[in-house]
Amino acid sequence: MSSFENLRIVDNFYQTSLFFPMPTVIISTLCEDGSTTLGPYSLVQPYYVAGKDYYAMLLCCRNSSNTAQNILRDDKCAINFIDDDPKSFKEAVKLSWPGDKPSDKMPKCNFRLEKSMIEEETGEKRPMVLSDAIQAIECTWMRNLDGAANDQPGTLTGYEPPYHDFNGITSKFGAHFILRVDKILMKKKYSDAIINGVKAKDFPPLPVDYGYRDSKNFWFHRKRRMHAELLAIRKQSLESVRYAADRADDKVKFTDDALETILNVPRVFLPLVLKGCVDWAKENNVTLVTAEHMKIINDKRSKEKNRK
Repeated sequence: MSSFENLRIVDNFYQTSLFFPMPTVIISTLCEDGSTTLGPYSLVQPYYVAGKDYYAMLLCCRNSSNTAQNILRDDKCAINFIDDDPKSFKEAVKLSWPGDKPSDKMPKCNFRLEKSMIEEETGEKRPMVLSDAIQAIECTWMRNLDGAANDQPGTLTGYEPPYHDFNGITSKFGAHFILRVDKILMKKKYSDAIINGVKAKDFPPLPVDYGYRDSKNFWFHRKRRMHAELLAIRKQSLESVRYAADRADDKVKFTDDALETILNVPRVFLPLVLKGCVDWAKENNVTLVTAEHMKIINDKRSKEKNRK
């Protein structure tokens, strides 16, 4: 006999039939007049994470929302990750009422905005990003996927078929957007932690929400202290070192024979060792580090230690 109860699956099942933990983000898009508007979302997640020409996020939303209509017209958005201060979550909920026009809600919005880094670098008009965000992802909708190139804004009462399978207008009231990751922005405190090695105290206070559940409240959970659990690896394997090396830098890569030279490096020191190798490679215009390069790097370290 099962120890579970069978819940009926209904619309918005992730809220009504499950306790489903989700991120809380604010998505910024461009209105027709070039101003930035904001909308809170939770149905957003990584989509293409490796093995493609680009990385991508997936956003699911109502196709009549300001966010969807703006992406259909302009292709651009930024995904802003707010902190778990109750004031931030209250501000997010304030922005969430369906049907509110940007001209109605944005003057009352207390989130601070700043110019997109891409716009600063290229001059291309982009949605602004939240100065109050811990991190943000600047994105472009890949409208050519799944035949969605001709999907257009302007329909607010429900789109008629045919529908796409996974990108663009996917149902009468729904849309999915595969968003290419153009740039990841992060406050220095947290980017330093990722680069230098993350400890429990370094994780940012990102909220987890459980959605609109009881016709009255949105529920969210504040971050508590993180707990680490060691990976089930008894000794350093080439696969485990490769996993760390592939994430050390987006341009500098390592051959297998190069990684075999550091199999005995304790796991806790591996990120630091790889960072030193990446720094040397960039200084010497090397994009593929070999075993011969590792010998040069080790000799350099030995000489530096002897000088000390």
